[in-house]
Amino acid sequence: MKDFKSERSSTDDTQPSDYPQRPLRKKLATVSFGGSPASMQAMWSDWAVHFAMAPDLQLDMVKSASESWLQWARYVSMGCPDDPDLKPTEPAKTDRRFRSDGWRQPPFAAMAQGFLLFEDLADQATRNVPGLEPSKKDSVAFVTRQILDAMAPSNFPVTNPDVLARTLATGGANIHHGLERAFRDIKDGPHPAGNSQVGKTVATTPGKVVYRNHLIELIQYEPTTDTVHPEPVLIVPAWIMKYYILDLSPENSLVRYLTAQGFTVFMISWRNPTAEDAHYGMQDYLDLGPRAALDVIEGQTGAKKIHSAGYCLGGTLLSIAAAAMARDGDDRLASMTLFAAQTDFSEPGELSLFINESQVSFLEDVMHEQGYLDASQMMSAFQMLRSNDLIWSQMVRKYLLGEDDAPMNDLMAWNADTTRMPARMHSEYLRHMFLNNDLAAGRYHVDGHHVSLRDIRLPVFAVGTETDHIAPCTSVFKIHALGHADVTFALTNGGHNAGVLSEPGHKHRHYRIHTVRDKDKALSPEDWMEMAHVQDGSWWPAWASWLADNSGAKGKPPKMGKALADAPGTYVFQE
Repeated sequence: MKDFKSERSSTDDTQPSDYPQRPLRKKLATVSFGGSPASMQAMWSDWAVHFAMAPDLQLDMVKSASESWLQWARYVSMGCPDDPDLKPTEPAKTDRRFRSDGWRQPPFAAMAQGFLLFEDLADQATRNVPGLEPSKKDSVAFVTRQILDAMAPSNFPVTNPDVLARTLATGGANIHHGLERAFRDIKDGPHPAGNSQVGKTVATTPGKVVYRNHLIELIQYEPTTDTVHPEPVLIVPAWIMKYYILDLSPENSLVRYLTAQGFTVFMISWRNPTAEDAHYGMQDYLDLGPRAALDVIEGQTGAKKIHSAGYCLGGTLLSIAAAAMARDGDDRLASMTLFAAQTDFSEPGELSLFINESQVSFLEDVMHEQGYLDASQMMSAFQMLRSNDLIWSQMVRKYLLGEDDAPMNDLMAWNADTTRMPARMHSEYLRHMFLNNDLAAGRYHVDGHHVSLRDIRLPVFAVGTETDHIAPCTSVFKIHALGHADVTFALTNGGHNAGVLSEPGHKHRHYRIHTVRDKDKALSPEDWMEMAHVQDGSWWPAWASWLADNSGAKGKPPKMGKALADAPGTYVFQE
């Protein structure tokens, strides 16, 4: 009989030491910045064949193009009137490229309208092809959008009215200043301006590092109330960025808020790995991360139950730890909270456009050559998801308009404080989560045996954000169907980071919240939206109340552990 375990197992991954030696391919992968030419070629070929076999679509496009360009010609012949009823099309509400008054005047209005019509035609050609797999449609549409974003008239000085006006007003000083800055950034890298300093203006909540191993420092925060709940809270942040996203400035620090509500808080601070750490894998991050932290917290505080919370990748790792604990009869967890964290990767959003077998294989060659995945290689993928806002508009502002960077706020400073990821760990994460979806399918292995999220019977609190392009809320919502647990789901406005940083008093915040108990009938995301009414303000108080409801009566705070260093520790400063 065929061995089932041999098909999908997290214990037989290729080790860095016996990784296939492909020196020429590694050089090619480095030259292509980790992008797979084979994946790109296969995508375009598949689209071209299906498009050629769709004469009805081609005729519809010809008809649509003819009607659109006739409207455009009539609009131009009328002198490009600033009347929405006479314009052939309008940009999306999120498209800020053509908002200034200069784009309302000819010939720039004609350029903008022509470009937007061409974008609509390209979208029709990529998304409406019959027979093409949805993933291929999304990939072709994404790449086409990147090409068109680069070709937008707003990106060139002679076709951007704002750049022309600035050039005339300054006698060309903006172009001179922009070129100087471009050459400096190419030579030395960008130097964003900011006043945030770790340990001084951000990550300032008082605490001590009470444990350290090769991958983590464990921070215990000092109590700020006379009494605390007996269950400590362990927070597992993502290792893709520095931990202090959850301890930014005092006014928006989730850690500081929790301690003020009478909770004892512990935080994992991950090491910034180097090439020497290439062999560390997911099992190492599990053993030296949440598993080690739980042992320390239990031994130090004597707590019989511990609340756990994980953010993004940290939430995925926490769910693995919880499933393994449930499998092994370890009942130390009082609850599990997931901030914008995926456990089912069947619909992971636009990031899936970068992840297929060909692409991951090429990326593995890059990581094996370096020993890690560099932060700049990760950030480029995230920026491409919002290229207009994060790439092209920034280039226009800095290099064509010659504007200096505005001082960064605390969130922007944190976002620029990047980390690396070990080659083996990231390869395993991509393969077992994004490619194979092993965790949701019950195929993921810990300690040589599979774990299942269905074994988790803890109270679960999950947070999704409305405009998350990294962990879409519909993907985070899938936790409802994966375990035997009562799930309280909160959907808040904002993105992957801003939605989580939703402190009380933050303007323009709202959220929905609803609990689906294990005995209840399943709800689709659409049905859930109908039942969960919008509430103004921050979701933090709702979560704190939920934690309190799942905690014991307050008593004397536990003693602080033996200090190895003051918070924020030493790992957070590693470059």
